[in-house]
Amino acid sequence: MDLCMRFIICFLFLLICLSADDKPNILFVFTDDQSHRTVSCYEEAYDWVNTPNIDSLAKNGIRFSSAYIGTWCMASRLTMLTGLLQHGQNSVKMVGKYPGSTYDPEVLPFWPATFRQNGYQTAHIGKWHTGNDGGYGRDWDHQIIWNRPKYNRNSGAYYYNQDTEVNGQHIGKVEGYSTDNYSKWAEEYIRSRQGTKPWALWLCYAGVHGPFTPANRHKSQYEGVKVPSPLDIYGPRDGKPSHVKNRSDFTPDKNGEPELIKKDKDSGKGLHGNTLSDFVRQYNQAVTSIDEGIGEILKALKETGQYDNTLIIFTSDQGQAWGQHGYKYKFAPYASTIKSPMIISYPKRFPSGKVCNAHISGADIVPTFFDICGIDLPWRMDGRSIRPLLEKPDMSWDHPVLMTYTKHSYGEDTIQIPEDEDLFIHKTGVPWWSFLLQGRYKYIHTLVDGEIPELYDLKNDPQELHNLALNPEYRTIVKKYKEIMIKELRRTKAGFVENLPKLKF
Repeated sequence: MDLCMRFIICFLFLLICLSADDKPNILFVFTDDQSHRTVSCYEEAYDWVNTPNIDSLAKNGIRFSSAYIGTWCMASRLTMLTGLLQHGQNSVKMVGKYPGSTYDPEVLPFWPATFRQNGYQTAHIGKWHTGNDGGYGRDWDHQIIWNRPKYNRNSGAYYYNQDTEVNGQHIGKVEGYSTDNYSKWAEEYIRSRQGTKPWALWLCYAGVHGPFTPANRHKSQYEGVKVPSPLDIYGPRDGKPSHVKNRSDFTPDKNGEPELIKKDKDSGKGLHGNTLSDFVRQYNQAVTSIDEGIGEILKALKETGQYDNTLIIFTSDQGQAWGQHGYKYKFAPYASTIKSPMIISYPKRFPSGKVCNAHISGADIVPTFFDICGIDLPWRMDGRSIRPLLEKPDMSWDHPVLMTYTKHSYGEDTIQIPEDEDLFIHKTGVPWWSFLLQGRYKYIHTLVDGEIPELYDLKNDPQELHNLALNPEYRTIVKKYKEIMIKELRRTKAGFVENLPKLKF
């Protein structure tokens, strides 16, 4: 073999190595209803919370302090698959008994199909809450899912006996604790991929969703903890919209401690009792098995030599309130109800042990995947790649974050804001809304005629207790943020922007 041919072979080998190096594996861990307060590396977590394995991701990556991933389960998951907010998710319909639903993959394609076309093997393990069609063979090369929309009679089985599909085939109910099952299946998948082409795994835990059932081994954890009552756990809350002004999912018990009004011990919600402390304790207990699973998965990545070339994202569809503003639910447009944990770890390429305080949207995640992996976007997305923040977490980043909540309506079905209360108000009493978050302020526009707007100074009022929108001194800021919100609604093709209700000042 002459020198020229040897040079060509070496050059081609180098190109192959560089190409492989440019396409990391993706491990996308997505939990359910998990507040950022359950992750011990977050300042808002109570000092007794302990999640060492999730914390290790932050130690070897970047923790985001202000991540708004979604507003509720299904819409958030669709954003993770499309890069589009709920009002841009065309063709999605709720059908039959909740959570039965459909979508048209020709109208609303998902990004894993594009990654398959670009040399990736794609996998999905865990909860599926995005239309009856799980997408095996089109979006996923490998799939083990609890298909809630398709088997809706089993849709409440978050922790045990889940109706499961493996690669499109229904195998019936699977015994065992769901968090442990998902972790085991993810570990097995990762070990099977050693030395193969790059892969992308979306691991969707059903925990920590209600009824917040911990594994049996964790039911005595955090004994004796006491949770302080939020300042506004009881109403009235002057200067707030109707859905929150007098709301309270809690009432004082005989000892004066907040107690859940709706008691449902049979479902496991009151494992230790029904006080706020009981509720928060049980909630955090259910997180522990997730943390253990993350530990086993990280071990598998390291033992198979895949850790260095794996981009790891840990986040949740949205958070959940613990009495703040009277809520114990998600849906509402406040940090305490929907803000999520988000940690991204890829120390081979990005800094470690950093905190990023920029405001981030869930719609930013998918375009970031494409950017990091060097794949062109196949369609317009509502989010922006945050790769610059991953490279320099403390850089100036003033992009606005837009979030919308339109209950069970998607895409073109959100153009007209409904007036019928049965359609308009969720069972938790939260109406449609839109908010704009940028810099130190957050503007909330409740989509109800005659309601009041909301403006919060997040620097001086991070708990969003004091609505400044009715203060004449802030009228200019309210006007500015409303204009930015309208601009973002138009940029993201929100049809209802032309039908915004008039609010009362």
